[in-house]
Amino acid sequence: MESIRNIKRRIRSIKNTKKITKAMEMVAASKMRKAIEAVLKTRSYANLSWLTILNLSQAVNNNNKSLHPLLEKRKEIKRTGVILITSNRGLCGGFNSAIINKINNAVEKHCKQEGKLIKETEFILIGKKGVAVYKYFGYNIVADFFKYDVISEIKEILPISQLVIKEYLEKKYDQIFVAYTDYINSTKQTPRVKQLLPIDITCQDDYLGIIGHDSRASVKKEFLEKKEEKYLKKNQFIYEYTFEPNPSEVLDEMLPRLVEVQLFQALLESNASEHSARMTAMHQATKAAGDMVDELTLFYNKARQAGITAEIAEISAGANALS
Repeated sequence: MESIRNIKRRIRSIKNTKKITKAMEMVAASKMRKAIEAVLKTRSYANLSWLTILNLSQAVNNNNKSLHPLLEKRKEIKRTGVILITSNRGLCGGFNSAIINKINNAVEKHCKQEGKLIKETEFILIGKKGVAVYKYFGYNIVADFFKYDVISEIKEILPISQLVIKEYLEKKYDQIFVAYTDYINSTKQTPRVKQLLPIDITCQDDYLGIIGHDSRASVKKEFLEKKEEKYLKKNQFIYEYTFEPNPSEVLDEMLPRLVEVQLFQALLESNASEHSARMTAMHQATKAAGDMVDELTLFYNKARQAGITAEIAEISAGANALS
């Protein structure tokens, strides 16, 4: 009888857990719908604005002159800054571990030699779970910003963008990367590491930082090389942008805004990915709890039937003894 009571207690406990995971799944689904709506509203603008500054970067490369410090590549890379976007809470499957492993592999590949750092790397965190880069890998964390569950306005990203732009212009960092999870669909989210500063079209990224992989803003290197061969080299002229009142004033206003848009969009993509991953994880947990309840119910019925059979056998044996 003790085993039957234990099985009943376990079934009751798992049913309560199932109610919690089901509620969390519904909450995550609601947040996911809002996050996806926000992503889709801004994605085209973010892609086309990034395409604009990539074209400006290409113009700098063609003319062999720097139009702005944010477009200028440093000759020697001594220190790298990484903006890492994770979640504040767990229970979202492999969402956090995937992006943390992705950025660790990138640092191992590009900033380490024989296990030692040859380029100093520092992290700026958005989300509490990013602290794992210090706990498990020992990387230095210089700033930690609070992450909202629902991102609605670009002003929430302004302190971070102002910090990284300021420290890049002061040459504290020679490169700035952003590591985030790109939202593809509700079942697929891809961790990505994108070079944010300096703005450079020759960076090793097939999509050149185009967030969301929007086909309407496809600017792969092969595409630009074909256009350059067709329209520039054959005609033997170099195109130039015309700035009014002057390049310095226009780019001083334009480039920081566009960098802010990219950070804002990366945060929106990461939020949508987080809620999708949490909804999927809670759905799987709810399904697993249901399977466990079914299995334990079968064990309970078998144990209960065995107990009833044993009692009937005892009564029969006693009756036979008295007769």
